[in-house]
Amino acid sequence: MELIDQVTINDLSKRDLLLIIKSLEFTSKKTKNPDFIELRNSIVKELCFLTETTEEQFLNYLEENC
Repeated sequence: MELIDQVTINDLSKRDLLLIIKSLEFTSKKTKNPDFIELRNSIVKELCFLTETTEEQFLNYLEENC
């Protein structure tokens, strides 16, 4: 379990990150479970904070660069 402590956002490609975000959106819609969209929003919010961008800018960047 010590290896899990070494996983960072740097280990994810932009494509993987976009796929995770889109998958959470899709799953939330299909299951009607709000936990998935809350997780998606939390991840995006933190990434926007770290990159000093808006959600729209961040998601556009991922979509254009994948």
